[in-house]
Amino acid sequence: MDRARQLVWPSAGWHRTLRYLRHRIARLPGSPYSIAAGLATGVAVSFTPFIGLHLVIVASVCWIIRGNIVAAVAGTAVANPWTLPLIWLWIYYLGRLLLPSGRYMLLPADLNLSFVLDHPWNILVPMTVGGMLSAAVAWALTYFPIRAAVAARQERRRARLRAVPVAK
Repeated sequence: MDRARQLVWPSAGWHRTLRYLRHRIARLPGSPYSIAAGLATGVAVSFTPFIGLHLVIVASVCWIIRGNIVAAVAGTAVANPWTLPLIWLWIYYLGRLLLPSGRYMLLPADLNLSFVLDHPWNILVPMTVGGMLSAAVAWALTYFPIRAAVAARQERRRARLRAVPVAK
């Protein structure tokens, strides 16, 4: 029960937990490109409606672009129980905005699983279109700052290691 509580509310607090995760990601082995591309891919895939396939998609894309798979898996944490409803609403309505009007119906006020199962394409197509655009934006907004931060951190670490005298 304590482990389940730790997942929902860490005893050290969210600020410290997020600082720790940022530190761990910056210390991953690999080039700044690899780490940033992996994390950005994980974040981007979180904006797709294919919830059961996130890890498969992330691993495949990272293998193709030579991204860090561990960073990518960490990036998929953007899609969590608190953010998924917001992400799904965002990508659905963005997809409806981008697609020709009239083809896809509005969601009913009493949305339930039977509606989703009865009209899968009316929900999945707009979510996929909105998700792809959101994923591209999320990738760019994640990749560039993370690459700069990881490169700076690695350079500071190399400089600190060069400054330490070697014992003979």
